[in-house]
Parts: sequence; structure tokens; C-alpha cells
Amino acid sequence: MKNNELRNSTVLVVDDSPENLELMGGLLGDLYRVKVANSGARALKILEGDTLPDLILLDVMMPDMSGWDVCKAIKSNKRLADVVVIFLTAKTSAEDEKLGFDLGAVDYISKPINPATLLARVKTHLSLKSMSDVLRDRNLVLKDEIDKGVQEIRAIQETTIHAMASLAETRDNETGNHIRRTQNYVKTLALTLRAHPRFSHYLSDEQIEMLYLSAPLHDIGKVGIPDHILLKPGRLDATEFEVMKTHTTLGYQSILSATERLSGGSSFLTCAMEIALSHQEKWDGSGYPQGLAGDEIPISARLMAVADVYDALISERYYKKAFSHEVAVGIILDGRGTHFDPDVVDAFKRIEAEFLAIATRFAD
Repeated sequence: MKNNELRNSTVLVVDDSPENLELMGGLLGDLYRVKVANSGARALKILEGDTLPDLILLDVMMPDMSGWDVCKAIKSNKRLADVVVIFLTAKTSAEDEKLGFDLGAVDYISKPINPATLLARVKTHLSLKSMSDVLRDRNLVLKDEIDKGVQEIRAIQETTIHAMASLAETRDNETGNHIRRTQNYVKTLALTLRAHPRFSHYLSDEQIEMLYLSAPLHDIGKVGIPDHILLKPGRLDATEFEVMKTHTTLGYQSILSATERLSGGSSFLTCAMEIALSHQEKWDGSGYPQGLAGDEIPISARLMAVADVYDALISERYYKKAFSHEVAVGIILDGRGTHFDPDVVDAFKRIEAEFLAIATRFAD
């Protein structure tokens, strides 16, 4: 989304330091409407007004009322709960970051700030909010326009999902072709397994289509992972990995929030929630975030696990070179019965040439 499309967005900066308020006003003032508050109480008073800000940059260490307490007050108020909160603070420990996310913030930026990083992160979250609002409003409209046909509805759903997934890609080095590859891997696996007695009850034509539409949102939660972890060129340490693991629950909560705004829910978003939350689970129970094992793991997530790992292996990342198709296949086969559902791996083995064809067709 272009900057000029976000110029009507309002950013509320909450900080007790006049110097910081002046700095943030200078950085953001040419791009957005900026309001400032020099205390938590003042910020909550502003939020009582008729027009809510689209995003709040919130300091933690303030007298009288901390940023933690301000965020709690915001998220406990139904009228304010959807306002995007980003902590902007000198409290930089992993425990502080986890607390910030647990309180409902979507991001955590450390002081002293890097202006380019701050502007990029603000733009990303304003864009994500805009897309979430579009998704909510569009589905309300769709209830009154169902007579226009299923094909039109599907086109709107697919466009929205790709737009949301593209926001996650701007935080990582993945491309739009990663979306196309993984959703085609998942669909190909599903078509191969649809006659299998363990999967036939689930893999109807409609469900396979939902899997195809939902797959792009598997990593949407990466929007909430700090840059110094998401973009780290080397191996993550134990604390960093714990933060990285939260992308599954962040993605789940983001999609759940959109689903709860829809009357009666949405089957394609329900499938997307399963995939976002559980695609890092492992067949032997050693995965995350819930430590599910075997058939406890949703089928959608089991298919996505093979598709996502295969594509990660054959793709270059910040921390690794791309592996060959043959090496990737070997790693997947070695994970049979430990990382992956054995029957899914057997299906993958039968159609590995189709995976290679998809990877070649949608190569970066």
C-alpha cells in the first residue's frame, strides 16, 4: 500500500519526554496525522473522543501511569480494543517484549530508534489494519450481495488473503511466489490423499479449495516479530527462538479477530486459523505452540507442514543457502513419523516430481 493512501491515518504518540514527542512529530508529521500525549492519562482522555487514532506509539516508563497500564486500559475497552498499539521503549529485555505482546501490542520497537525502521514498521501495521478493515467491511457487504455469485465472492476472498499475506512478506525475504508455491503444494498433496481412508472424510472438493485459499496466511503472524529476530542472519538463541515461535499464535489471533467480526464466521478463515496456529506442530509431539501429536494435529496443518518445510529448504534465506530438490526430498523423507504424518510423506514421495514442477514454474 502506497504512503499517499495512508495519509489520512492518525498516529497517537504517548511519551512523557517533550524531546521524544518533538522527534516523533518530525518523523511522522509529513506522512500521517499526528497527535501527542505527554502522559497515559492524557492519552486515555484523547481516546474518549469521537475519532480514534489508527495506531498508538506507546512509551512504557512514564510517571503516574505506565505504558503497560495504558495498554491494559485500551484492550479492556471494547470500543478501543481494535486500536493498534506499538510499544516504543528503552525496556529491551525479552521478558519485557513478551509482556508487551501478551498485553495486546502488535509490535515492540526499542529506543533509541532507527528512523527508517520505525517508519517501515508503522507503515506495515497501518497497512495491515487497513486490510483488516477492508476484510471486515467487505464481508459485511457480501452478506447483502450473495446473489452476485460464488465466483465473485471467491475472487474477493482470494484477493484479500493475498493482500494480507503480502504484508507478512514485506517483513521477511519471502516473495509472492512463495505464496503460489506453497498453496499449490498443499493442493497437490490434498488431491493425492483425497481417496485415502484417513483423509477422504475431510478432503472434499470444497475443503481442498479452502486449503488452497487459506495456505498463504500460514505465516501472517510474522508481522508481529521484531526485525532483529526475524531478519537475523545467524542462528537464533533460545530467547529469540521463543519470541519467533509466537508467530503461530499471533497469526491465529489476527485471523480470529477478523473472523469474530463476521456474522456466522467464515469457513476459509477457520481453515486459515488452523494452518497459522498448527503448521509448526510435529507428528511426534515435539513441535509448537501446543505440542500436539499425531492425529491431534489438524489435517490442514499437517499438509502445510510438508509444503512449508519443502519450500523453506529449496529457498535461500537470511541464514542459509538453498538446498537442491533432491536434498530437500531426503530431509522430508527422514522426517517421516517424527516431524511429519507418515501417510502425508508417502504421498509427497509419490508426487515429488510435481513439487519440483511447481517450484520451477513459480521460481523466484
